[in-house]
Amino acid sequence: MQYYHKTFLRKILVSMDNNDHHLQSYQSESDKNSCKGTRRRGKVLEDAILEAAWKELCDVGYNHLTIEGVAARAKTNKAVVYRRWANKPALILSVLRKFVLPLYPKEVPNTGDLRNDVFFFLHGIAKPLQIIGAETIHRLMVDLGKDKLFSIPQIMNLKKEDKLTAAMITILKNAEMRGEVKLEKISLRIISLPLDLLRYELLTTHEPVSDKIIHEIVDDIFMPLIRHNQ
Repeated sequence: MQYYHKTFLRKILVSMDNNDHHLQSYQSESDKNSCKGTRRRGKVLEDAILEAAWKELCDVGYNHLTIEGVAARAKTNKAVVYRRWANKPALILSVLRKFVLPLYPKEVPNTGDLRNDVFFFLHGIAKPLQIIGAETIHRLMVDLGKDKLFSIPQIMNLKKEDKLTAAMITILKNAEMRGEVKLEKISLRIISLPLDLLRYELLTTHEPVSDKIIHEIVDDIFMPLIRHNQ
């Protein structure tokens, strides 16, 4: 499983969008000296470090990734990295924001079938977590500690309830226009239930949510509730 995740990560390196991240930064004189003549500063230097950290994560995995290794790959020194990120988990969270968060689906599925729409919507949310892999998710949960237990779901969009619930409502509105459901008979609690169950799986297992679990959420829980309330 670990090999699968690392291989998959390497493949998506080639095609991934390098979206801007919103971290504050500054460039000190020692940063300039550490860039070995490349004169990288500010965002350019941070992007180089994040890209190096992403490649290290792909190649060696979270457990074996070190700040020293990232710094060497970015052709800088570890002091430069530590000025921007206090520790390894903080750095990796920034890496996930930059390289994995953009993989989330931008559009609501509209396949012509409610069951399929909900499944593909949940799959689109879970897929980036599957790419990250169980090792990284588990170790981040441990390293972040109880005070930041919810950091991963927040980062990976799993706590943006308004946005995700709105997407679920859109899916159900599309189904209503096709005559599959009557939206007025479905409570907000039922609408948000698939998202709540997805979050629960992540936070209790510390592992990616599998397609099997998504099938169970949709087919064994959500769809029977929808049919019962029509």
